[in-house]
Amino acid sequence: MIETGGNGRTWLLTGAAGSYALHLTDRDELVHLHWGPRISLADAESLAAEPPPPYWPFESQLDGREEYPVEGGPRFVRPALSVRTPAVRGTEWRHTGSATDGDELRLRFADPVHHLGLTLHYRMRADSDVVERWATVAHDGPAGALGLELLRADAAAWTLPRRERWRLSQLHGRWAAESRLVRSDLAPGEKVLGSRRGHTGHQHLPWVALDAEGATEESGEVYGCALGWSGSWRIAVQQLPDGTMQITGGAGHDDSGLLRLAPGGTYTTPVFAGLWSDGGFGGASRAWHAWQLAHVIPDAGRSRPVLYNSWEATGFDISEEQQRALARRAADIGVELFVVDDAWFGARVSDRAGLGDWTPNPDRFPGGLKPLADEVHGLGMRFGIWVEPEMVNADSDLYRARPDWVQHHPGRTRTEFRNQLVLNLARDDVQAYLWEQLDGLLSSAPVDYVKWDFNRCFTDAGWPGEPYPQRLWTEHVHALYALLDRLRAAHPGVAFESCSGGGGRIDLGILSRTDQVWTSDNTDPLDRLAIQHGFSQLHPARAMAAWVTDSPNSQLNGRVSSLRFRFVSAMAGVLGIGGDLTGWGEDEIAEAREWVDLYKEIRPVVQHGELYRLRAPDGGLSAVQYVRGDDVVVLAWLQAQHYGEQQPPLRLRGLDPGAAYACPDTSAVHRGSVLLHRGLRTALRGDLDAAVFRLRRI
Repeated sequence: MIETGGNGRTWLLTGAAGSYALHLTDRDELVHLHWGPRISLADAESLAAEPPPPYWPFESQLDGREEYPVEGGPRFVRPALSVRTPAVRGTEWRHTGSATDGDELRLRFADPVHHLGLTLHYRMRADSDVVERWATVAHDGPAGALGLELLRADAAAWTLPRRERWRLSQLHGRWAAESRLVRSDLAPGEKVLGSRRGHTGHQHLPWVALDAEGATEESGEVYGCALGWSGSWRIAVQQLPDGTMQITGGAGHDDSGLLRLAPGGTYTTPVFAGLWSDGGFGGASRAWHAWQLAHVIPDAGRSRPVLYNSWEATGFDISEEQQRALARRAADIGVELFVVDDAWFGARVSDRAGLGDWTPNPDRFPGGLKPLADEVHGLGMRFGIWVEPEMVNADSDLYRARPDWVQHHPGRTRTEFRNQLVLNLARDDVQAYLWEQLDGLLSSAPVDYVKWDFNRCFTDAGWPGEPYPQRLWTEHVHALYALLDRLRAAHPGVAFESCSGGGGRIDLGILSRTDQVWTSDNTDPLDRLAIQHGFSQLHPARAMAAWVTDSPNSQLNGRVSSLRFRFVSAMAGVLGIGGDLTGWGEDEIAEAREWVDLYKEIRPVVQHGELYRLRAPDGGLSAVQYVRGDDVVVLAWLQAQHYGEQQPPLRLRGLDPGAAYACPDTSAVHRGSVLLHRGLRTALRGDLDAAVFRLRRI
């Protein structure tokens, strides 16, 4: 709901339990008033009537108060907007109007010197407390006017209330160790997170959360911000000299130049979403999850199937008959989606060749993919494939024909990671080629699922002949989005998974176009607990793909773990299996079948329920709980038992204290108040033990 007061210069947005308020002064300064629990329009107007803070020498009365600080004038904070022409740098604006369209508020400003138009967008939906913000910059000058160089255009700036002491939560990592949660006190100054790699990156997820008064998992105020952008990005957290906290964020990592706008040109930033919660970190996570399931992830109400992926079983050495044998084993244990990973196309016998040539290898698949897909369908499963469309090998028909299609600088060495180069997706001819290849591929066989990979960063992001090559960085992402949108529209029955060497491209932008994401290439079930714990701070289990692979873990650490521990770890999200099923014994196959059957029973609760993190994976007992209606599922893991000590009961959450809950596996009946106060006994023991507990309100 949007309310307007103060002679049309005060605005109040209200959601499920929170409010956001802003005000335009008589000097056309757009200042922040409130972000937190629900207030009335009268409350907002009283905040607007308060005098500005006292002036301190060498400081600005605007810093830390403005909704969208620009470069220029009496400001010293990091600007959200930085613009220049050959003659003038900076912005001086005036308000030109406002409008509401449903749940969206638009505030318009103009800079007559630059012929610059700026629109700030706000949306707060009735079923959520997430505030969605973005900005549109336009060159409104006449034909023949000077071009406008957009050095920086952030999506939003967030102002937090004054508090004694702020703490920052962030998700950091690297390949095979993504999304690990760390919390630290914030000192005066600036903390900058981001990626200058051309994609979201393994190193940081574009999300931060701040708490100031010792928030816990289930209590206290938490403010969070998440960016919906799949390219290079930056989030800056600033603690100003007076203690005010402000967060800016948007596309691009630095201020070297985002793009150039000619007269009539526009640029729209990605969405930078913000959330206030008074339910601690857990309450904030559940609010983020609910918003994404309702408004971001496509077809989120539809459960994701149990998947088998052939990569770890076969690597590059694949054949049609081998895939058929794996498919029969997968169907036998109840798999619903069979995926052929890398090496089905071109001359792809190693990572040195074939990328870019998206036609089935005639020696390995003489009839194309259709015969295998038909057999997979006949076994009662859906059929999926792996692709990496944005990349090309030097040893490929595509590169031999069009070496100019890759990102490169004239006279410079073309850097190869994993023996591959990055196609310049900003080019119209590259976009047309990929559409033709992928549309043809999805039309040639009954493909139900595409795993879309991206296995290297930008290094030589040049575009010979392009007068302003910086636009490659943003146009690549827009072209990726457009290609995915077009493929989804043309092939509505095909689901897409985002992968980037694991978790290198996970953000709200890619999640708005894909059905799930590959969380990490690390499939070790113990390592995955910390990765999944961090992932859950922002994103729901419905989007988190997790696999059961072979033991010992051959990819990273050689750790030996039971099938029980591996399955319960992977059942915390979208269950997948990636081991070599032809090497599993009959006992393992039988046990796997039981775990898959159990997962299918609890899947509606795991993928669509509310998540409670009962204990973090810090070396001892850890657990997560899911609640959906009357159904409760608890997944618990014990890393190691010490000194023979018994594990403390798990105090559950989100239950009705006056109700009784029955366990269908033991017929035991538990009182809700007892489960909430004393907890659920687990009886886990030894090393790497795990269990699934089901309860239903009666």
